[in-house]
Amino acid sequence: MTAETSQTLDRGLRVLKLLADTDHGLTVTELSNKLGVNRTVVYRLLATLEQHALVRRDLGGRARVGLGVLRLGRQVHPLVREAALPALRSLAEDIGATAHLTLVDGTEALAVAVVEPTWTDYHVAYRAGFRHPLDRGAAGKAILAARHKARDDPGYTLTHGELEAGASGAAAPLLGVTGVEGSVGVVMLADAVPERVGARVMDAAREVAEALR
Repeated sequence: MTAETSQTLDRGLRVLKLLADTDHGLTVTELSNKLGVNRTVVYRLLATLEQHALVRRDLGGRARVGLGVLRLGRQVHPLVREAALPALRSLAEDIGATAHLTLVDGTEALAVAVVEPTWTDYHVAYRAGFRHPLDRGAAGKAILAARHKARDDPGYTLTHGELEAGASGAAAPLLGVTGVEGSVGVVMLADAVPERVGARVMDAAREVAEALR
């Protein structure tokens, strides 16, 4: 550290780097130990970074990189959508349902890319920018399931009527993408999701994850 540098800024940037290197977030205590500073300093750093949406804390109190990091670079968010679109188009056409990429934004799920099928007579209207609680809908529940993965977890989540009456959803989480929590899924007007859809959204989620690495 030299006279020309800021210790607080340096610590804040180190916090962001530490959070970007983990898929599961870090607690205040873990950050305190890694930075070699007391918990009060960490709380202040996180509070400041949260104000700028660069960091978010989940319901369990673990700090994670926030979507504000993506907004710092104007081209980053479009690039995320662009990287996901081929897999989403293939998924939408194959299943005949609206496909989407959803990312975590605070305590909400945010649809950042949506592709509707071209050959169906009708489908669910689902728009980029749509938000909903993480604990409602297949997209959010798939993300929560990935945080607490159980042995009997099939790798995808199915829901019915949680966000729109008569609509069913299927989603699988993005895995192995550092600093990004999200899911890929479909939503359709049906009483139940066909059996093959679960495996298909898992394949699409893997394709999107590979494109984002």
